[in-house]
Amino acid sequence: MSPSRNGARKQFELRCRGGELRLGERTLVMGVLNVTPDSFSDGGRFFDSSRAIDHGLRMAEQGADIIDVGGESSRPGSDAVSLDEELRRVLPVIEGLTSRLEIPVSVDTYKAQVAEQAIEAGAQMINDISGLRFDPQMSAVAARYDTPLIIMHIKGSPKTMQQAPLYDDVMGEIIAYLREGIERAEQAGVDPHQVVVDPGIGFGKRIQDNLVVLNRLDDLTILERPILIGTSRKSFIGAVLKQEVDQRMIGTLATVAVSALKGAHIVRVHDVPPSRQTIDMVDAIINPEGWCA
Repeated sequence: MSPSRNGARKQFELRCRGGELRLGERTLVMGVLNVTPDSFSDGGRFFDSSRAIDHGLRMAEQGADIIDVGGESSRPGSDAVSLDEELRRVLPVIEGLTSRLEIPVSVDTYKAQVAEQAIEAGAQMINDISGLRFDPQMSAVAARYDTPLIIMHIKGSPKTMQQAPLYDDVMGEIIAYLREGIERAEQAGVDPHQVVVDPGIGFGKRIQDNLVVLNRLDDLTILERPILIGTSRKSFIGAVLKQEVDQRMIGTLATVAVSALKGAHIVRVHDVPPSRQTIDMVDAIINPEGWCA
């Protein structure tokens, strides 16, 4: 039964250093912090470490529940960056945030060495866009540190993923891919209760594929894992509404609301304040008995 019909999402707990992260009682907001010179969404505004730290602190003040720090752009057509360069970008920001924040900081990377050094610097979650496909050591790192692990679906790589992607059954393929990722993690010693799944909006998907994923997001409940989704400012919103990236907030908020109604436990966004308000309103509708003034 869909979360939008039964009035409640299944609840989960992730073990993070310093405490547990409860999922399902309300929708959590993950704030995006791109420490890159070529992000599609912010054009490198936070490439400087001090500006990135300030922005991360600001998002926490605005209501973010998690800050997700990434040092390599994954926009369509993007090139990979070196291990050393990615570490140079993310480690100072993670150290600066984790020393001042009580909420978890996640590292957005598919490189096991970046994940491990980020955890040593204070990161409490790993967000792997490859679903454990690009670096076979990633699951071992997550197991070693008993770290919550976000497994995402992608078709191809950021460089190639939008070169005519095609599906016979987009949700069936996503579910199979994520199920295999969960199995890979478990075989490496990761507690499956530490895994979060993400269908990978925009990662090797046509406009209609992204719309189907949102429409059928509750299909992912078959995996019995918390669901994260990131739609913020993405090109399918621009295509539907004919809006440039800096004009996609209203479309983003619509997708955020639908995602929560369809069972998402975490929404990954750039614009925290309007997303927080949208989610708080949706959560009150999902669970009116649990709302209190």
